[in-house]
Amino acid sequence: MGAFLDKPKTEKHSAHGQGNGLRYGLSSMQGWRVEMEDAHTAVVGLPHGLADWSFFAVYDGHAGSRVANYCSAHLLEHILSGGADFSSESSSIEGVKDGIRSGFLNIDEYMRSFSDLRQGLDRSGSTAVCVLLSPTHLYFINCGDSRAVLSRDSQVGFSTQDHKPCNPREKERIQKAGGSVMIQRVNGSLAVSRALGDYDYKCVDGKGPTEQLVSPEPEVCVLERVAEGDEFVVLACDGIWDVMSNEELCDFVRSRLLVCDDLEKVCNSVVDTCLHKGSRDNMSVVLVCFPGAPKISEEALKKEEELDKYLETRVEELLGSCGEAGVPDLVSVLRSIGAENIPNLPPGGGLISKRSVIEAVYNKLNPHKEEEGACAGGEEESEEGGGNTAAHLLEALRQFRLHHRGQYRSVLEETLAAYHRPGESGAGGGAGRLPGTSDHDEDGQEQPASPPVPPSPTNAESDAVREAPGPESSPAFE
Repeated sequence: MGAFLDKPKTEKHSAHGQGNGLRYGLSSMQGWRVEMEDAHTAVVGLPHGLADWSFFAVYDGHAGSRVANYCSAHLLEHILSGGADFSSESSSIEGVKDGIRSGFLNIDEYMRSFSDLRQGLDRSGSTAVCVLLSPTHLYFINCGDSRAVLSRDSQVGFSTQDHKPCNPREKERIQKAGGSVMIQRVNGSLAVSRALGDYDYKCVDGKGPTEQLVSPEPEVCVLERVAEGDEFVVLACDGIWDVMSNEELCDFVRSRLLVCDDLEKVCNSVVDTCLHKGSRDNMSVVLVCFPGAPKISEEALKKEEELDKYLETRVEELLGSCGEAGVPDLVSVLRSIGAENIPNLPPGGGLISKRSVIEAVYNKLNPHKEEEGACAGGEEESEEGGGNTAAHLLEALRQFRLHHRGQYRSVLEETLAAYHRPGESGAGGGAGRLPGTSDHDEDGQEQPASPPVPPSPTNAESDAVREAPGPESSPAFE
């Protein structure tokens, strides 16, 4: 929790299915995190005589994946075996809600008995956001800060509310249990106030399970289905919502459905866009489409084709007009294009959502794309980081490449072979320096002779595009 990789893991797990008049797709990516702690559930046609019901969920684990993975496999069975009579839903919506609540409390108590959780060897927990669909109703279920949204009549028709420690109701419960909310976290540590697992926060004597510092009780909201207006439901973890609002995500999904009927690809596009927007968390999204979801539009397809062609042409023009300055790196190309007023960009995603198009043309036209990839990650850090040694070294390597285009590799190998640290004996006065670079930055301050440190993701970003760590670490659609 909190640890990051040098570059994101962009491989995706994706799937799709259909039934009960629904179509669904899902995608998940580990991203910058050291571990993948998200999980999901997608079931069309439930047991116990509920063949016309469906269940979808996203679980965002923290401090490990144990709880999230177990809930992914078993939460539904705990809900269905909670004693509620789901078959008589029309006369007992409150009974279904009680069954959902009991299922959450039961699975939370059941997992407490696991030896690794009981002994404190595993301290993991997980949020859960779910939607249970009957033929007539939508049951939105939330415990934590993952989120579900409903698109109805081309706008956000409903959204679950995140359970954060600073919410007045949550804060009151935490304080009554003897805890506090500091830096918007439970006891200054946990960023969610409701979750499954997290048993270190559920051991206050004299308090019931829903009165603890962290509560496993879900919030359940029920909506009647509207055949003419309901379009789709999106379930996603906070790795998605950190960089997209409810409206942005719904607008983006709606625009993708007009040009693509493969829901896996739509979900992959959401995950890729959020990575490029700067999400540093695991990312998982489940998209459930109703019969009223947007359909392929010939007009939208034509605009999409024109947009892609325009972007391809602009990349070709930028790379073809570089002259003696050398080929610009990918980030510079993205900035240049982003500064233009481009029509018909996907709403909610913007130019960042078309990065794969730009990057594909860039890599095809740039014969030194591997070298570019190694250097592209530090440019914005160099601009905003000032004295950051790693950023300056990356910029020096980029300039070195531009000065020695044809013999970049051989000259670099010869230079490194002859390199001596300052103070060591060596031939010539240029030891410890790369050709075409200086020991001083633009302000005349001497740079320390320390080894390079791999750059980690930063908050540096321009209005046009947020930098990712280079072409070789950018996600590709499966």
